[in-house]
Amino acid sequence: MILRAVLALALAASVAAPLLAQVKKSEMAGVRNYSRVDATVGCGGATDPSAMKALKQEGYVSVVNLRLATEPGADIDAGRAAAQAAGLKNIHLPFNAAMPDAAVVSAFLGAVADKGNQPVFIHCGSANRVGAVWMIKRVLQDRWPLDQARTEAEAIGLRDPQLVAFATEYVASHK
Repeated sequence: MILRAVLALALAASVAAPLLAQVKKSEMAGVRNYSRVDATVGCGGATDPSAMKALKQEGYVSVVNLRLATEPGADIDAGRAAAQAAGLKNIHLPFNAAMPDAAVVSAFLGAVADKGNQPVFIHCGSANRVGAVWMIKRVLQDRWPLDQARTEAEAIGLRDPQLVAFATEYVASHK
């Protein structure tokens, strides 16, 4: 009986392990709040155009920028030019945290699901918005439980209760 219980726990742990991807925080010059989630995605906050070469060297194929052109320090054109010069695809999906748009999230989900864009680096100003859209991706595309997706999103940078509520509602309305 004990052997069965141990085997059942071992099996459950091996099945659950992929659901608990570890967010690995590290330093990268020019990237605020950089983390690697897994082999196909990295996340960060404000990303200086000078970091694009390093992102390419890390193996990224594309960059998804969630910043608004009106944000202080968000030089969308310089970021796009630097990404292209480094050989990266640049995908700009302006996501307003104060007024989240479901259409932007849908475009994001399509961009990150496209194997031609992987590995992908996703950034905004602090990684707060990145965490919100990543939480949605984990639940809807990877079939993670909402609480586990939220835990990972918070490790990435999600901290705004309004964005947590938006992500939760988006998931509920798109399941």
